Amino acid sequence: MTQFIGEMLGTAILVLLGDGVCAGVNLKKSNAEGAGWVAITLGWGAAVTIAVYCSGFMSPAHLNPAVTLGMAISGDIGWNLVAPYIAAQMIGAIIGAVLVYIQYLPHWKETTNQGAILGSFATGPSIRSTGANLISEIIGTFVLVFGIMAFGANTFTDGLNPIVVGILILSIGLSLGGTTGYAINPARDLGPRIAHAFLPIPNKGDSNWSYSWIPVVGPAIGGTIAALLFVALPL
Repeated sequence: MTQFIGEMLGTAILVLLGDGVCAGVNLKKSNAEGAGWVAITLGWGAAVTIAVYCSGFMSPAHLNPAVTLGMAISGDIGWNLVAPYIAAQMIGAIIGAVLVYIQYLPHWKETTNQGAILGSFATGPSIRSTGANLISEIIGTFVLVFGIMAFGANTFTDGLNPIVVGILILSIGLSLGGTTGYAINPARDLGPRIAHAFLPIPNKGDSNWSYSWIPVVGPAIGGTIAALLFVALPL
């Protein structure tokens, strides 16, 4: 139960702070309006670091089904933990998205751009191309999961690991995230997309369900490839 709470709380904080910066940049009359992609990537990198610090004493702080899947494949966690961890992450992601909605409550009615509203919750491609979008998510998540596993094989000063992971997220966002918004985390995208669908948000459009499978399947594939490669290395 402690681990379940850790994954749920950590993912909620991750989405609150991560989608929070997206909302701040996207929504009208926000002080952060128009701050741009660099602000979003910095915000997400910091969000991951803070979320891991807030939950890492209760659980492994995967906060991402693709990471959980990769860790199960590599043997770092038992397969019996995969479903509970993912359930906790999904619940946490929805909670975090609801908190973003509450935080920016007056700003939704001021924003008429449906894409900006959805982009405050879930990811979307800059150019819609199913194959290319899927590959982008696979590559980004591969770098994430392989990087996390590689960090585990190194020795860091106590307490430094979450900062290094945050820098990894920042690097992925700056270098690879411009194509699809770098979900690289099924819970981070699907949970807020579900929240977008049921929340009474003024001026919102549809939740773009036709795209929603890519930020789920792509990270799952990328995380799997990363884990299989890592365990195959002659360490």
